[in-house]
Amino acid sequence: MIITVGGIKGGCGKSLIATNLVVMRALKGKKVLLVDADEQGTSGDWADHRCELGVPTTWTTIRLKANAVRTEIKKMVDSYDDVIIDCGGRDTASLRAALTISDIFLVPFQPKSFDIWTTEKVSVLVQEATSLNERLETYAVINCACSRGSDNEDAKKILAKADNLKLLPITVGMRKGFSNATAEGLGIIEMRSDTKAKEEMIALHNALYGNKKTASQRQR
Repeated sequence: MIITVGGIKGGCGKSLIATNLVVMRALKGKKVLLVDADEQGTSGDWADHRCELGVPTTWTTIRLKANAVRTEIKKMVDSYDDVIIDCGGRDTASLRAALTISDIFLVPFQPKSFDIWTTEKVSVLVQEATSLNERLETYAVINCACSRGSDNEDAKKILAKADNLKLLPITVGMRKGFSNATAEGLGIIEMRSDTKAKEEMIALHNALYGNKKTASQRQR
């Protein structure tokens, strides 16, 4: 299965989610390809950092951009159980290319006005992408959730009404455990601390992969 993690607003934790999903799929024994299609190169830098620290890694990481995201992944997809593409927080050629071959488009939103205001633009992007890729399913998730106040619920109410988006009943909090794991080149599931952060990421993983077919089972 191919999952693209992206959006049109930066700073909402796309690379954090992408890298954690990669670790979790790999720990389940899956052959995984991580594609860094973000001009900032965060996922690729994290993978390099993990390698430099000598942390065992069983997946492949590559960097692609623009139309190469589509053409190169199509050549490689049959060799992997899972492909996870990390795209930047802008409407780029890389993001649009990724959506033409993806099974799932996961869009993280912070529960903040600037993020939620992009909902309509994301909906239009998804509509255009679906016209080229009918199997594409798009999910929104609240990431970097607030620990108090009503911002999370307010954001969910808006996203639940958005066209072309399915809101996942999950929130991923802004937790120190995630940044600590990243600094060590790890996924949160590999850390001993922060049980809550692990539970949230496991819930997100299960929501995406629980009943989905593998890439080899889907018609391309």
